[in-house]
Amino acid sequence: MDKDTEKTTKDDQVMYYFREISKIPRESGNEAAIRQYLIDFATAHSLWHVVDQAGNVIIRKEGSPGKEKIAPIALQGHMDMVCVKDEGYEHDFTRDPLQLQIDGDYLTAKGTTLGADNGIAIAMVLALFSNAEAVHGPLEGVFTVSEETGLGGATDLEIQYIQSRRLINLDSEEEGIFYIGCAGGGEVSGTLTPALTMPSEDEQAWRLTLSGFTGGHSGAEIHTGRGNAILCGVRMLKRLDRTFPIALASMSGGSKHNVIPSTFSCTFTVPKEADATVEALVEEMQQALHDELAVQDPHAAISAVKTELPGQVLTREQSASIIDALYLTPHGVISMSSRLDGLVETSNNLAIVRLDQNSCTFIASQRSSIASARDEIEERTCTAFELSGALTSRENKYPAWTPNPSSPLAEVCAEFYRRHTGKEPVITAIHAGLECGMINSKAADMDSISFGPDLSGVHSTDERMSISSAARVYEYLLALLEDLSRRLTDMNTGPVIGIMGNRIPNESRLFYGMERDYVNHDYVEAVERCGGSPSSFPSVTPLRR
Repeated sequence: MDKDTEKTTKDDQVMYYFREISKIPRESGNEAAIRQYLIDFATAHSLWHVVDQAGNVIIRKEGSPGKEKIAPIALQGHMDMVCVKDEGYEHDFTRDPLQLQIDGDYLTAKGTTLGADNGIAIAMVLALFSNAEAVHGPLEGVFTVSEETGLGGATDLEIQYIQSRRLINLDSEEEGIFYIGCAGGGEVSGTLTPALTMPSEDEQAWRLTLSGFTGGHSGAEIHTGRGNAILCGVRMLKRLDRTFPIALASMSGGSKHNVIPSTFSCTFTVPKEADATVEALVEEMQQALHDELAVQDPHAAISAVKTELPGQVLTREQSASIIDALYLTPHGVISMSSRLDGLVETSNNLAIVRLDQNSCTFIASQRSSIASARDEIEERTCTAFELSGALTSRENKYPAWTPNPSSPLAEVCAEFYRRHTGKEPVITAIHAGLECGMINSKAADMDSISFGPDLSGVHSTDERMSISSAARVYEYLLALLEDLSRRLTDMNTGPVIGIMGNRIPNESRLFYGMERDYVNHDYVEAVERCGGSPSSFPSVTPLRR
């Protein structure tokens, strides 16, 4: 980190921890070092902690004096990050620290993704857990692995370690927006064995390259209309194949299943008489990129240069079938929600293409807030891939988080946000995948909400985080937890019910979601109807507004 960054953030505990974890490699599947850092933190602060079989870390902090026995709250984020770097930039994500930089109010990383998705959640929780002055009830930090590669940590989370039934996920990217739902998703992969042949001496080899595309998060930014470098390259190949037969030698595009592809390259051969056509089509495609993507991808570029004839190429028939399959693969927004204005309901991201002389692989990721719609776009993607002769598989499915407009936790968070900031919060759902859906499926009575600071360009080297927004969100989180500690009912003498308006957030799970005020005889009758004994219940304190 440069001196200006160090000077600006040296007294800020959130930024201190963010700097520390930015020194630690934590690409999905390589979370051992960041997991050990969390274990060492918990040990140094004498905090109960456990690592479950999936590699997730759960850390507990006791409540402030006088608040030790109220209902706990979980604070959740993921350890891993999407690791993307600029073409030609030297950085080894298995060992090199991120090079943090400040640009005005924004924190970025030189040449790479920043990892604020979701490193800022880890930093906030560690700052809170090391803050002796913070006022709160019992807290659980839930740090998951492999979120960016299909919510693997949340899928395999051992829920018996989670005592909380209220969860605050800190993996959102717009301050003041509170999410109570998200899309579900899955992946389709296609694989086939190349059918190889020798190229003719009458053929010329070309290297096609597309670069400068913005890329970005395939959930949160799929609606922006950013170009897919793979599809733009295939579009060029399809036009060329209509005039001259193409033989593919190699293809490479995209980096992660949840990233809109920003680069694509391909080596192919065509008859030598196609030289002028190749050059003309490149010029036409460059103009098309400028006309179609001037706002979304102003730096998108395409080029083609002659190269040495490869030793082997795919047959023309197989090459044509691969081009057709990719050309027909759906990408982008498939449908918008009819329930929430402006929300993408279903999308598909043609994410990765790899072809060499040994193998050929395609990967696309699907998202939808409706399971049947996700399955339908999955089926269409499989059908397209299979046109090439590929064997397809469907994997890494995770459920949608169905919005609960009556969520007591969301109501409290929104009401307190108004009082704390004087601003009106936005309560909505998001097309990106959040771990709340998977965690809620393991604990059906979990009441969850997600919020976070302003981030942009996530999953790309343009990722940036507003420093002032991170500070405001952390301040809000501290104040919210103190406020919640005053609202929540004491759990010392048995099952607990708290009353907030006419909704009943219920630690004993007898009344959760019922809409009626239960007091006096109504309360007693309701307990008896559910098989409980009124005498076993303590006097309840309302979960106050």
